[in-house]
Amino acid sequence: MNDSPSSSSDSASKAAIDQTVGRSRRSGSGDQTLATDIPRHWHDIFWLGVFLFHLMGLALALAVLGLNRFKKSDRFNFDRYTSNTTGTVEKSHGLTEDYWPMYGLGGGVGTVLGSAWLLLLGSQANHMMKISVHILTTYLAVVSVLCFWSEQFFWGVTFAIGAALQFLYVISVIDRLPFTMLVLRKAVKMVWSLPEVMRVSYAFMLVMLLWMGLWSFGAAGVVASNINLNGRWWLLVVLSLSLFWTGAVLCNTVHVIVSGMVFLVLIHGGREAASMPSNPLMKSLRYSVTKSFGSVCYGSLFTAAIRTLRWEIRGLRSKIGKNECLLCCVDFLFHLVETLVRFFNKYAYVQIAVHGKSFNRSARDAWELFQSTGVEALVAYDCSGAVLLMVTLLGGLITGTCSGVWTHIKWEDDRVTMVGSTAMLMGMVLVGLAMVVVESAVTSIYICYAEDPLLIHRWDAEFFNQLSEALHQRLQHRSARAREVLTHNRFNVGIQENGSI
Repeated sequence: MNDSPSSSSDSASKAAIDQTVGRSRRSGSGDQTLATDIPRHWHDIFWLGVFLFHLMGLALALAVLGLNRFKKSDRFNFDRYTSNTTGTVEKSHGLTEDYWPMYGLGGGVGTVLGSAWLLLLGSQANHMMKISVHILTTYLAVVSVLCFWSEQFFWGVTFAIGAALQFLYVISVIDRLPFTMLVLRKAVKMVWSLPEVMRVSYAFMLVMLLWMGLWSFGAAGVVASNINLNGRWWLLVVLSLSLFWTGAVLCNTVHVIVSGMVFLVLIHGGREAASMPSNPLMKSLRYSVTKSFGSVCYGSLFTAAIRTLRWEIRGLRSKIGKNECLLCCVDFLFHLVETLVRFFNKYAYVQIAVHGKSFNRSARDAWELFQSTGVEALVAYDCSGAVLLMVTLLGGLITGTCSGVWTHIKWEDDRVTMVGSTAMLMGMVLVGLAMVVVESAVTSIYICYAEDPLLIHRWDAEFFNQLSEALHQRLQHRSARAREVLTHNRFNVGIQENGSI
């Protein structure tokens, strides 16, 4: 992923592409059994148990928190634990049903946005993603102004910083967007040809919406409780972390299902090919929610956080310039994150879907495959994950704004921020379930191109040529950077030697 010095040259970059294509021609169609009839084993069972235990415990806690103030104030007499040292109880903030409709609005808006995105996926997805990339900065700035106007200075500063960072990020990757949009268009083309994949996404959105009904019931009970402000915030943070993990698990389960389907379609040369196994969707679904579910739960804990940290460090690293001290510190963090990426990356879910491996082994094998074939240069250049995250953030912001505005109309205090921020997370999860089908297609395309480029050539010859040309250019760029760094180092060594003489 980094532009470190190496002995690569222009001829080496051409040789890497020729070697990759040559490998595909040698393999022919011999790998068509790769994703079918493979013995599957249970992996990462410990994390499966942790997730299910957390889910059951949280469901009970949410039901208790919501019922405590549902139609009756302090049903379970919890106020005796929230009184202060003088024995007085905090001021009542209402009942659960006062806030639950606002969360219902958030869930409804998130579902509508996610469903609309899926419905417009085939015809307008390219325009929607372009608009989302550029409008997110404006929306963050507008929300920042609204927060300052409501005297929410912390959130105003937070959204203002977010708008600035988003603007700087878009400027730094503006030259990558044409290639990114090309890959996203082809991923949309693949997904749109698999209507059963779209139905899976809708089904998981419904499952997530049902869980959010219980989750928001408990969250509304927390907002309405007599716990002091810090206590309510800590409880909401814990509930939000749980919702984030649950949402990530569902998104990555869809990721595994879609990846398995896309890989099968590319291997067998089409959805209607005679060699396609019978009922592939149900097989992929069964594996993803049984033997591979532990790996999904495990990877969902770390993948998103590490990927986001990697984007930020890469952006910072490219803007440092020649400050050697700061560059040294950032390089240390960069290599640390790159090491973690080997064991926690989204491409692992394709390996899980296709080969049924454990998560860490899948992530390591995927990354070694990219590095050995040079496709890692394309993966580093592509910003499709960041673009889809922008769409997800925009959906979450719209959802949080709707719920926050309704809360502001009824109350003008800390409850606006509580309801708005948690509703924003709900919207992000729901819209993210729509985004993941495209992201899964993108990751599967890269894995297929690395394993057997002929699969991409057979599916779309023009796209194969565009990928190969982009790979050649990226390897040339890295070779030029490597020569520049080596020349600079030799020049510095020469100056130091002359100085010492």
